[in-house]
Parts: sequence; C-alpha cells; structure tokens
Amino acid sequence: MIAEPSPDFDLDRPLGRVRTYADYLWNDHAYLRLAFSNAHRVSDELVRANQPWPHQLEAWKARGVRTVINLRGDFHRSFYALEREACRRFGLELVNFPMGSREVPSRERVLGARRLFETVRYPALMHCKSGADRAGLMSVLYLHFRKGATIREAMDQLHLRYLHVRQGKTGVLDYTFERYLAEGEPAGMSFLEWVRSPAYDPAGFRADFKAQMWGSLVSERLLNRE
Repeated sequence: MIAEPSPDFDLDRPLGRVRTYADYLWNDHAYLRLAFSNAHRVSDELVRANQPWPHQLEAWKARGVRTVINLRGDFHRSFYALEREACRRFGLELVNFPMGSREVPSRERVLGARRLFETVRYPALMHCKSGADRAGLMSVLYLHFRKGATIREAMDQLHLRYLHVRQGKTGVLDYTFERYLAEGEPAGMSFLEWVRSPAYDPAGFRADFKAQMWGSLVSERLLNRE
C-alpha cells in the first residue's frame, strides 16, 4: 500500500518539521520510545519492534535491515511522515500493511500476510506502535507460514514479555488462534484450511470474546494502546 503523508506535517519547511516532531514526541508518545524499542528477533531475518525513530531506522539499516513493515494505519499522522522520509533517506523499502489490535483479522488480511512474508525482501524490521499486539499477531503468522512452526508454538509471540496483555481487548488476537486450536486442529484442518473455510468467522469470534475489566484498564488506560 502506497500512501502520502499529511500536508500538515510538511518536512520540507522548518516550521512543518518542528510541528511534526512535536506532534510525534507528545501525541504519538514517542518520548517513551527514545531509549526503549521493544525489539526482539523473531528469526535471523525478521525483527519485531515498536515504532522506530528515524535515528533508530538508520541504526537498523547499518545492521543489515532492507525492509520496514509498518503495521499501523493513519497515514496522515506525524509518525508516518517521519518514517517515510527516513526510509527514503536511508535506502530502506517501506511496506505498509495495516492491522488492527482489537479485532479478528479478516480472511483477506491473513492471506495477505502469507503473501507478504513470501515476497518481502529480508532482512526486515516489522513494527506497530508498541511492538506488543499487532507485531505479535504478525509474528505468529510469520513463524507459521514462513518457518513452519505450529500455531501452538508460534503463539508464544503473543506474550507478556513483549508487553502484550491478553486479558484486555487485545486478547481477541489470542482468542482467534485459540479457536483454531479448539475447533480447527482437532478436525484435522491446517490453519490455512481453517481460515479459508466458513468456520473462520471474524465477526462471530469478536462477538464471542470477552475481555477482563482489569486487563482492559491496563491496555487501554495505563498503556494507552493504539
């Protein structure tokens, strides 16, 4: 997906650059990510992380990264203007693949993720805002589709050590895979067969899932997840 940044964050003008960094620092909570990248190697060719600063992208380029996979939407926001400019400056390929952190991914998104991991240029850095939920979801799909891990094994990528709180609204991601393990796997279906079948019902799964109140308070209020 190709997207143009918002004209509100015009990096060609000094005032626009100041406005962009100010918005990124405070409204995107980037001050929390100056010294903490929540970066973890999923494999020798893929790293998951939170939203990187431009200087962090330069550092990843120096470490061999060729592609940046952006799992966030909202291309009109400051983070995207800075990321797009940094990738161009440092010779990184930017791939936009928006995902949701509180919804069951559509069948098209799951199949699209499979195609993405088959075609992207590695080594790659994959990020959302916090590096906890969408990065975790996509890491599960990456390990399953590209590395051949079982869903049960790959689900370790949705873990508290990555700051993923499964008891909150983002736990719907875990619940999706748990439905496969409870229904699809015992029926002898591969994960891909299950996703392609009528049994894969994102709207129904979302309606069935119930987040715990304390988990939602942590993820929505304390951690202010996107």
